[in-house]
Amino acid sequence: MNYSHFITAVSAARKASPIRLLTELMQKSPPSLISLAGGAPNPNTFPFKMATITTGDGTAVEIGEDLMKRALQYSASAGIPELLSWLKDLQKSLHNPPTAKYSPDQGQMEICVTTGSQEGLSKVFEMLINPGDNILLDAPTYPGTLAALRPLGCNIINVPSDQHGIIPKALKEILSRWSPEDVRKHNSPKFLYTIPNGGNPTGTSLTTDRKKEIYQLARQYNFLVIEDDPYYFLQLDKPWAPTFLSMDVDGRVIRTDSFSKILSSGLRIGFLTGPKPLIDRVILHIQVSTMHTSTFTQLMIAQLLQQWGEKGFLEHVDRVVEFYRAQRDAMLAAADKWLKGLADWHTPAAGMFLWIKIKGVSDTQQLIMEKALQKEVLLVPGGAFNIDSSVPSSYVRASFSLSSPAQMDQAFQRLAELIKEAI
Repeated sequence: MNYSHFITAVSAARKASPIRLLTELMQKSPPSLISLAGGAPNPNTFPFKMATITTGDGTAVEIGEDLMKRALQYSASAGIPELLSWLKDLQKSLHNPPTAKYSPDQGQMEICVTTGSQEGLSKVFEMLINPGDNILLDAPTYPGTLAALRPLGCNIINVPSDQHGIIPKALKEILSRWSPEDVRKHNSPKFLYTIPNGGNPTGTSLTTDRKKEIYQLARQYNFLVIEDDPYYFLQLDKPWAPTFLSMDVDGRVIRTDSFSKILSSGLRIGFLTGPKPLIDRVILHIQVSTMHTSTFTQLMIAQLLQQWGEKGFLEHVDRVVEFYRAQRDAMLAAADKWLKGLADWHTPAAGMFLWIKIKGVSDTQQLIMEKALQKEVLLVPGGAFNIDSSVPSSYVRASFSLSSPAQMDQAFQRLAELIKEAI
């Protein structure tokens, strides 16, 4: 694929930092090398000497003095080697991307670690979007995405969706404004952004057949697919759906993954997978912004993953899924008990959200932001997830991640009282 017409002039102008290259070179060098080149501080002067982190299953992650010196030091912008290696093996095992066997210029699969998947997303957007570019997404969607996109001056085209995600027929209709033969000349959409599993806020998951149809349209109209999948590991039913990455024969999928929902949201470890020519551009941006994700948190995660192995990691994921499945079922039971006849909803197959349509209420903004607080119940009004947040929405988003089943029951009882008063 020719990636040059996808990237912005700013991204194309990025050059590797000589100091960053030296840092990475030093880390690959033998101990006999005497380097007077680095600008790294001496770790012997740091106050932290060692650490032991104990996990819930009793696994101890030991960071001794030597490893601690490395953990507290600068590291490669793409990520530390052992974590990158583990993640590459994981992606090959879970997704078997066709691009894993490609050459770099063909769009070979590449990975970099990011400070949460949000950093990866925002840097991908900045790499691709010029003011006036057309991009596709299915709203309502994650407000963090909309907040990252709006200042870039792109035209956001909303693709209709239902409880099974983007509707390919609707996408095809939108794309019919452009001719496949000369798409790049007439400002055709540069990319489609979607959350394929447990969409935030809707809880919807794209079906395999729809993904295949969407990918074929991406090939026909030559746009990239940004597969933002932070809830991939929170799919509540097996088998897990095939990903866009697993279908990517062209090297046109950029995928974001996150450990925030399954290992820790505060450690800020995410990773980008995509064609090497594009991931390399993101790494150049990282070099001059965050420089790299925290070496300490990367080492801590890498040590744990190496001890667990892929089997142990997926067993942990199964335990997390079991918890969220029970939480979802508790919320659905509370909704059935209190909201029947007052609201509509679909059972989410992944993620941590229930998307509720309130009957007889055209806009939930005032209902939630003013009256709900008086009833001591809080949800997110649906307008927050629209491309234009001022557009009325009859929906609310409820999260089942933190509240106990008893709290969910009480919350929906209060919401039911609120709806009855409103209508």
